[in-house]
Amino acid sequence: MNRQVTHHHHHAPPDYSRAFALGVTLNVGFVIVEAVFGVLSGSLALLTDAGHNLSDVLGLLLAWGAAALAKKKPSPRRTYGFSRATIIASVFSGLLLMGAVGAIGWEAVGRLMDPPQPAGMTIMLVAGIGVVINTLTALLFLSGKDVDLNIRGAFLHMAADAVVSLGVVVSGALILFYGLNWIDPLVSLVIAAVIFISTWSLLRDSLNLAVDAVPRNVDPAAVREYLSGLEGVKELHDLHIWPMSTTDTALTAHLVMTQFPDSDQFLNEVARELQEQFSIKHPTIQLERHDSDIVCSQSVYCAD
Repeated sequence: MNRQVTHHHHHAPPDYSRAFALGVTLNVGFVIVEAVFGVLSGSLALLTDAGHNLSDVLGLLLAWGAAALAKKKPSPRRTYGFSRATIIASVFSGLLLMGAVGAIGWEAVGRLMDPPQPAGMTIMLVAGIGVVINTLTALLFLSGKDVDLNIRGAFLHMAADAVVSLGVVVSGALILFYGLNWIDPLVSLVIAAVIFISTWSLLRDSLNLAVDAVPRNVDPAAVREYLSGLEGVKELHDLHIWPMSTTDTALTAHLVMTQFPDSDQFLNEVARELQEQFSIKHPTIQLERHDSDIVCSQSVYCAD
């Protein structure tokens, strides 16, 4: 005897298309301005920040494309749709930033040996504009940073940029008023350190999701304890928890029962609790008799 109860709905993630479009437009314009004035003023800090902002534009485009793919409905061939694209985008976004860190550090060390004479006032004005643009862009993704790793990547990119631009303003002031030319490449090294710190956790979490590790917001021990403590459960095995995207988590588990429930209410209740307690929206639970050699199971797949 085998009976399966299935409830499958495709829930599109929140739409950040306008936020991405505005963020990309603002930052592309700022990259051009920053690069031009970086060359004219002889400031490595401005050129470094321009390169960093360019990598962030690429990161925003990756995240935007992944978010758009994640909204596509599943098909018979791609039963999960393109949700996993958000994880792939997060990995590439982190790698882009790490590459930027290496390039910035290499150039800054060379400039420390022979610091040029940059224009302090130009640095301050251009970087001040960057503080405003990056802060506004970061705020566009503030609401989704705690629930979607892909959106979190976009937020971290822009929040770090705002801090970095503020540092460049300070370096411009020190150059203008005190003639400390070596501050310019030193700030570039600080920028590289800030980028590295903000990127490390993003890259680590993205790589973990890419290899189907349990998402950080889910405690696997707590899930096991909950399922094992259900009434009538004698044994739990084949428990797997993995990410379908940067926002959706799936679970499969076999519960060995002392007796089968009389209705599907038990399974539906388990699915509801898994979603409410652990944010697991796609559980598949199989029930097995403990006193029979005959394969006899019930299962529920619920995406509500």
